[in-house]
Amino acid sequence: MGRVAGPYGLLGWIKVFQPVEALRSCRNWWIDGVEYRVLEAKAHSGTLLAKLAGLGDRDAALRLKGRTVAVARDALPEPEAGYYYHADLVGMEVVNTKGEVLGTVQAMSAYGAHDVMEVAQAPDAPPRARRLLPWVAAVVRNVDPAARRIEVEWEADW
Repeated sequence: MGRVAGPYGLLGWIKVFQPVEALRSCRNWWIDGVEYRVLEAKAHSGTLLAKLAGLGDRDAALRLKGRTVAVARDALPEPEAGYYYHADLVGMEVVNTKGEVLGTVQAMSAYGAHDVMEVAQAPDAPPRARRLLPWVAAVVRNVDPAARRIEVEWEADW
């Protein structure tokens, strides 16, 4: 959901990069297997500032720098139509508009301009390196969460 950039101020606040708006509304965060109760969270210059229970000073907050912030999936609101949580896309089958199976989503990454889908090859496909497909409307044609399938405009030999 986000990554701790470091401490903010002297009183144990942390700054979180790549925050999802839904993260702000979650009352409990998991950082390295430890659950923290969120006392307060607010947006600040494209980041999220948070005060967590148990972090009383800058040194305590500094120990979390670089760590990933996670939340329980059931704590998140359902995404709006046409929007998806990255974790929900992982494991979905990827097929092109010709019906050829390209593989399954292994990971999703956010690179600023757009997200990127890492697709592992289908078991019966000729050996090749992983595919990195941009998550843009020109490529991603349809997402069917019920069927766990993503249709893309992408040739099998690209």
